[in-house]
Amino acid sequence: MSDQVLLRLLGDIRWRGDDLPVPGEPVGAAGRRHLVGHHVASDRAEEGRLVLGLKPSSLRGIVGYRVFISIALILGDGLYNFLKVMSKTVAALVMQVRGMMSEATLPVSSSNHHQGQEEETFDDQRRSELFLKDQIPTKLAVAAYLVIAVVSVATVPRIFHQLRWYHVAASYVIAPVLAFCNAYGCGLTDWSLATTYGKLAIFTVGAWAGASEGGMIAGLAACGVMIGIVSTASDLTQDFKTGYMTLASPRSMFVSQVIGTAMGCVIAPSVFWLFYNAFPDIGMPGSEYPSPNALVYRNMAILGVQGLGSLPRHCLDLCIAFFVGAILINLARDLAGPRAAAYIPLPMAMAIPFYLGPYFGIDMCIGSLIRFTWDRLDPARAKAFAPPVASGLICGDGIWTLPQSVLALAGIKPPICMKFLSRANNIKVDQFLRAHSS
Repeated sequence: MSDQVLLRLLGDIRWRGDDLPVPGEPVGAAGRRHLVGHHVASDRAEEGRLVLGLKPSSLRGIVGYRVFISIALILGDGLYNFLKVMSKTVAALVMQVRGMMSEATLPVSSSNHHQGQEEETFDDQRRSELFLKDQIPTKLAVAAYLVIAVVSVATVPRIFHQLRWYHVAASYVIAPVLAFCNAYGCGLTDWSLATTYGKLAIFTVGAWAGASEGGMIAGLAACGVMIGIVSTASDLTQDFKTGYMTLASPRSMFVSQVIGTAMGCVIAPSVFWLFYNAFPDIGMPGSEYPSPNALVYRNMAILGVQGLGSLPRHCLDLCIAFFVGAILINLARDLAGPRAAAYIPLPMAMAIPFYLGPYFGIDMCIGSLIRFTWDRLDPARAKAFAPPVASGLICGDGIWTLPQSVLALAGIKPPICMKFLSRANNIKVDQFLRAHSS
């Protein structure tokens, strides 16, 4: 049945819920487009019969296009930035090898004098001396990494049974190379690509384990292992650089990291338990805390395990187009210059609303308007104080969730409920209240 014939047959159909048509009043243009979307996206038999009854969350319907197109944008943006960072990393490494820098010399060292730069200052000499004097022994670092790897190989498969011990071992073998690339690239560009390496683990381990052996859970668990190693390397390197600039001991910085990580092992599960019990729908789309990244990574795992067969019809063609488009948009931003790049959108920012939805648009619009006005009135102060103001707003909003969770666990409901109604519905509500109050 062609789409034109299908449209003519929609005159005596109305909609019940989100998916199922029933005989009755005409559907209208919006409903026709909705059904045609299902007609294109759903599985059809060889004679062209339309298959209805898809769940609203089914990846074989319109949700599949929305999900995988946004994933294509994210992967295209991530691949471009990955290649960009790696090219800068390789170029910097080649320059260092050509400069014949010694192992015990820091970036701000006397070898810079041989390259025609200014001679090292007394403060830089003090920093270099203190930093090199209090190094962590290489043997100790390697031994500690091996111990942690053995513990992970023994314990992680017991938590996630779909993840085998050799999956974890392979992740720990590959992770040091990726961690070095991420730490060095983050130092050059201030851009951590830990999540990109985690996505690679999703696809590789998920395909390695296979769908019959729980490859989706295995890929997601391996992603967590990879991100934990790679992101820690870049974060610790940044802390070492901070310690170098502030004349702090590298060992003190490392011990502080260990203490903070140990605290996180207790605090993070406790906070998760608090949220999990206070908000039963946490992580679900449309809830107060939708956790859009969870949906992104889940669908990546599905794609890695099931392959391209899990995509709706023509979705692969659209994904390729948006993937290439994300790369071209990033390339245009880099070639256009900073002034023109401000008017070229970020593919990652374009992809996120596919998951978050429009509910945060008002917040972003108000914040952008305040920042724009501030930049116009006082550019110097706006540049200096905008990050602290944003940090305060983010921290305040995040800290409030803890007492909110405690109140929810105690069963205390908010005393005020605010809703926005149309004029017609507001009149009906007023009439209902007057009728029941008399």
